[in-house]
Amino acid sequence: MRKPGFSSNEFSRRVDIRHALATLGAVRTIDLSGKTALVAGVANQRSLAWAIAEALSDAGARLIVTYQGARLQKNVAELAATRPGTQILPCDVTNDVEIYALFQKIGAATDGKLDILVHSIAYARREDLDGDFRKTSREGWHTALDISAYSLLALTNRATPLMQTAGGGSILSLSFQASQRVFPNYNVMGSAKAALEHATRQLAYELGPMSIRVNTISAGPVATLSARGIHGFSHMAKHHEKMSPLKRNIEPREVGDAALFLCSPMASGITGTTLYVDTGYQVMGGMPPAEHHRPTVTASLVAGL
Repeated sequence: MRKPGFSSNEFSRRVDIRHALATLGAVRTIDLSGKTALVAGVANQRSLAWAIAEALSDAGARLIVTYQGARLQKNVAELAATRPGTQILPCDVTNDVEIYALFQKIGAATDGKLDILVHSIAYARREDLDGDFRKTSREGWHTALDISAYSLLALTNRATPLMQTAGGGSILSLSFQASQRVFPNYNVMGSAKAALEHATRQLAYELGPMSIRVNTISAGPVATLSARGIHGFSHMAKHHEKMSPLKRNIEPREVGDAALFLCSPMASGITGTTLYVDTGYQVMGGMPPAEHHRPTVTASLVAGL
């Protein structure tokens, strides 16, 4: 009796068909034409938020980019000008009135629909990053978690009705491995990232029935505006390069590509996930690079095996 499954001939025919389709140009691509993406947290061209915005725009998405305060408005406006059709809007995420006004404007401009929300917002006072973690002030704790974690809830709450009207959506935030491990001089921001990752899982559970997916990317160190505020950042980046399996640091483009995937239909079955884009650093233990401890294999050692 024939066993269940495909015969070798049937398998070969399926492979041949796939090869023929690929040869004819029938390859899978990510097309976000007709989709609208809100990217919150762009500061300048080195921002991971901007790398994500570029990737989404390249795939055809219409961009809406927010800025906080007049100081960043010029930078964001200049970047937006390189992507025709991009709309820029102000938003201070500590101000509920501004958040409400932001989504009112988005709804009016998009027939009440939004497909993608990218949250790339984090802030802590410098004095709460340096020194002893136990000396974090109450105000500093509130500030870091309000801006870096609670803001995801605040934006998601306003984005949800627009995504429901669109028939579903994708929400993405940016984290860092300090949510799980100790990184000197990251202090209260590590607590904020841990809260952000928990919020990702909780929101994924809550919004799943609405066909809204929620994920986060835990990126390796990149010399962004916010990263330069961390004391010893350059040492952190060098250590990461030395220890990671790929022996280098990430490029902003790699975060953009990963974000594009997670925000696209190709990731339709993925939600509540933290995706590491860190050249493999998260899989390593605390030991120095293995080549420093690898024993030399000699003829006598081999003979004794």
